[in-house]
Amino acid sequence: MREILGKRRRLLSLLSGLLPGSGPASPGRRPADGSVTGAGRPAFTAATAEAAAGFARWGWRVLPAVAPGPQGHGGCACPDADCASPGAHPFDPALPAATHDARMVRWWWANRPAAPVLLATGEGEGPSAVSLPAVAGARAVAELEREGVRLGPVVASPTRWALLVRPYSLERLGELLYAQDMVPGSLRFHGQGGYLVLPPSVTGQGRVRWVREPEPGDAAPWLPDVERVVGTAVTALTRPEVGAPDA
Repeated sequence: MREILGKRRRLLSLLSGLLPGSGPASPGRRPADGSVTGAGRPAFTAATAEAAAGFARWGWRVLPAVAPGPQGHGGCACPDADCASPGAHPFDPALPAATHDARMVRWWWANRPAAPVLLATGEGEGPSAVSLPAVAGARAVAELEREGVRLGPVVASPTRWALLVRPYSLERLGELLYAQDMVPGSLRFHGQGGYLVLPPSVTGQGRVRWVREPEPGDAAPWLPDVERVVGTAVTALTRPEVGAPDA
């Protein structure tokens, strides 16, 4: 079903549904040894702590997510037995506590070495993101590369891909969406007040990895403007696949 954008007064309600409640090594790279801890669960704890520190050096505000449940799959350490984002959301500390202070980040991961790394999106110098289901995400990235669009880092969870972009305002995003004929509900935007799990975290759904890694170094990676990716992301979600049968 297509969601047709109508008058501007519908825009805010639409947005509310779309916004989510090393040379020198790049932060988030998986260790070469594929180390595991406890009960055979992939945790990459040293790499996760190192990645969190690296993100903080870039000025990205981060915090530890609630831990995943047993075995790192199918559960969450939060009180919600039916948690929809196991091991992949803020709990304690809450999202406003996110920081790039090196001492605080070091203390957090010294005490919670297996905690997934959460990026507070659109905060300070930190990126925002556009995310979509994994299959459509792969199509969007491939199309953007064919068009010669310079992309920044791209994150993959077991179910979704997220393209990191420069921070944007709600008003700016609203104008972009209003210009589209339709915007699928599966397209999500992680701006100010949102968050995103970064590699090499392991959540209750599995491992988070880079599709496109940040360039090595101490400087924060280059990011495209959100305008460069929104149209292609919408097309990737709405264009029928070649060879697919007609509905």
